[in-house]
Amino acid sequence: MFAQRLAFPTFRTLPALLVMAVMLPLLAGCGYNTIPTAEENAKAAWSEVLNQYQRRADLIPNLVETVKGYASHEKDTLDAVVEARAKATQVTVTPETLKDPEALKKFQDAQAGLTSALSRLLAVSEAYPDLKANQNFLALQAQLEGTENRIAVARRDYIQAVRDYNLTLRTFPSVLWATFWFRSNEPFANFTVEEDKLQTPKVDFGTKQGG
Repeated sequence: MFAQRLAFPTFRTLPALLVMAVMLPLLAGCGYNTIPTAEENAKAAWSEVLNQYQRRADLIPNLVETVKGYASHEKDTLDAVVEARAKATQVTVTPETLKDPEALKKFQDAQAGLTSALSRLLAVSEAYPDLKANQNFLALQAQLEGTENRIAVARRDYIQAVRDYNLTLRTFPSVLWATFWFRSNEPFANFTVEEDKLQTPKVDFGTKQGG
């Protein structure tokens, strides 16, 4: 009887020991942290995207006022920029809602609308030599060019971070963690292929030599 009592708990604990034997090497390799680390990297990259788009939005009021001082009768074009900026700043995607592709699509569309309105405004400026020579306008040119570059870099970083994160949810061995410990984690949305050209927009106010 005594021997049987000793054998019984040993038999019952065998599966647990086997599980530990399998899982401990994975834990030792720090695989458990792969998913949350990749998730936080993607969220941080998205926050930088938002920061750069906000930086662009902050430049627009000064740009509109400067153009208005030299081309006030271009009312339709100026109003279109103001309206596009308002729409772009109203559509937001927080790091916590990156799982929603529709939300990201609306954000993209709003930002694309602002880019298009800005392009039309800059094209109009070509007809006003005094405007192109204005020092405030030249400063805005440099700032806007720099911001567009930062936006392109931030978008690239976000796209890569999301790819890395989404891969952790479906590739071995991190898929094991996703299956058993991170079941609520879902892939993040990414920029669409059509808009993911990531060519830095050309922002030319016609002030460069030969322009």
